[in-house]
Formats: sequence, structure tokens, C-alpha cells
Amino acid sequence: MDPATTSDSASAQPAFRGGTPPVRPDIAALAPYVPGEQPQGGRWIKLNTNENPYAPSPAVIEAIQQAASGRSLAKYPDPLATSFRTAAAERLGVEPDWILCGNGSDDVLTILVRSFVGQGESLRMPYPSYILYRTLAGIQGARCHEVTFDAAWSLGDSFMASRDGLRLVVVPNPNSPSGTVLSKAWLLEAAEQLPCPLVIDEAYVDFAETDCIDLVQQCEKVIVTRSFSKSYALAGLRFGFAVARPEIIAQLTKVKDSYNCDTLSIAAATAAIADTAWLTETRGKILATRHRLEAALTSLGFRVQPSQANFVWCTHPGTRHREIYEALKEQGILIRWMTFPNWGDGLRISVGTDEEIDAFLAALTEILRQLSTG
Repeated sequence: MDPATTSDSASAQPAFRGGTPPVRPDIAALAPYVPGEQPQGGRWIKLNTNENPYAPSPAVIEAIQQAASGRSLAKYPDPLATSFRTAAAERLGVEPDWILCGNGSDDVLTILVRSFVGQGESLRMPYPSYILYRTLAGIQGARCHEVTFDAAWSLGDSFMASRDGLRLVVVPNPNSPSGTVLSKAWLLEAAEQLPCPLVIDEAYVDFAETDCIDLVQQCEKVIVTRSFSKSYALAGLRFGFAVARPEIIAQLTKVKDSYNCDTLSIAAATAAIADTAWLTETRGKILATRHRLEAALTSLGFRVQPSQANFVWCTHPGTRHREIYEALKEQGILIRWMTFPNWGDGLRISVGTDEEIDAFLAALTEILRQLSTG
């Protein structure tokens, strides 16, 4: 072997030996998405990750048990989740080929970004909002163009503006962390003006006063995504879906993993979306508790953003949000302290059961007393 060839080959091997693995440079530089705390031991009141505080529909449990019987788990699942698509299509007023299923809505969002946004191209999102969008753009080696919400949690005309390399726009509606919504009329206008698809992420929409499913039929550029983690109490199962024109769904199907939804999640989601009575009852309980939480926080001196989600965003004039979060955590109560560069910070509190919210408010009242006298 030529010594020069040997030397060149050796020098071309990336150094590792406990250092940075030889991943793509943009992955090495990527700030990872950090989910909310998920303690696995002890007794906690979890009001930090917007999970549903109630058990899922009994019909879901029955469907999972039936799906797990016999030899069903020894076989691959339906790659297109046909039973769910059929049930969801009837519920939403579209045809099954308008629906793509995924392993949670995060999987669906990943498929969308991979499908539309290439290296060096741009994804647009509002700020502050769901930071996973930024991570997904980074994984693609794409740019993230963030447009800041104004003081009323609205977006100006710049959000609709065209720019070179813009390939996808994503809007969470309701938004996190604010719980606010943009109007359907504004979103339709934005979709019609944008040079690329507009994804409306409706993870929290079942707690809102309206939704945007009908915009998919009005404008070919609109794509709506939804999750079963929030309103259907299935965060531990992982199931989500997108609604879009069939020609878009056909292209997205090329990008998804072959079997991205398992047998149990398909059965559970199919049963869940059919049990409208359970959803109506559970939604009503969460909204009632949300209204009570908003009023209580206001009485304690917080500035509370009226919410259309299953959480509340608030700030306190003392701006000692981190201290409040840490003091609650010491008592076994988790909320989300969120800080955004060049914007500020605040507290996001998930709506729990009435008993959980009572315990949270009692602890918070004492913490505020101590902070005011400390």
C-alpha cells in the first residue's frame, strides 16, 4: 500500500475517543430541545407539561386490551392506520386520504419539515412559541426565521411576507406558552399570501372556541396538525395526525417511517376520537378549572393571559418567577418556568384536577407571602 495513501486515510479519520462524535457540524452546534421535567419516582403534582389530569376514555382501555390479545402484536401494524383515518375523516368532514398519522404530532411535524425544508432554506415561526420547530429546522440544516408576537399576542404583516428560501411556515394555534389564538380570517389571509405551505399546529385546539380544519378545504396551502396527548389524555401513547389535501398527504407518506404508528396506538386513537361524550365531559371539567385558576392567580397579583388551552400563562410584577418555580418544586409541585431571550420570562401552569389546583394555590399563596416579607 502506498504510504501516502495510508497517511491520508488515517488523517481523514475524525477524532473521537470520548470527544465530540463525528456528526454533521450543524448537528454538533445544535441546541437540543429540552422537554418539561418528567420525574419517575416520588409523589408529584405535575402541572408543567400540559398533560390531561384525567384518565382516558374507558373505550380506549378496552380497545388497547383487544388489540393486545392473540397474535396481533406479533404482526406489523397497518402502515396507514386505516381504521383511524376512516373514523377521523367521518368526524372531521373530510375523506380518509386527507389524513396522515404519526407517532405523536411531533413526528408529523418532523415529517413536514423533512418534506418541505431543505438545507439552507427557511422555516418561519412566531416567537415565543413551541421551540421544537427551531430544533427541527436545525436538524435539516435550515434557517429558522422567527417573527416576534406583539404585546397583544398578534402577528403583523411581516409574518405573511415572502422571502427567498422560505419553504414552510408553522403557527401553533392556540399558542404555547400564551394560550392565545389567531383568528381564522387572519390565518386564511396569511396562507393565501405566503409562497409556501402554512402549518397550523392545533395541539390544544379542543380547549379553544374554534378550529381551522375547514381552512384546509378553502386553501390548498393549509395543513392542520393535531395531537392526542392533551385533550384525549394519551400523552403516554404517542399519536398525532395531519389534515391536508390528498396530493400533499401522498408526498408526506413517502417520508414517514414505514410503520410509524403501532397497533396499540392506532386502536386507542380510533376509539378515542369516536367517544365524543367522554371528550365533551372532560373538556368541560378542564375549562371550569381553568377559569377558576385564572381568577385565583389574578387575585394573587399575577398578570394572567386569558387562555384557550389547558394551561395558563402568567407573570408577576415582582418578576421573581424562577424563585416561585423553585419553591414550588421543593414542595413537590412542578410548573414550567420559561424564559425567552430578548423577550422575558413567566410561568406556565397546566390545568390539573381541582384537588391539584387547590394544593398548588395554597402553596403559591404561602410562597408569595414569604417572598414579600423576605
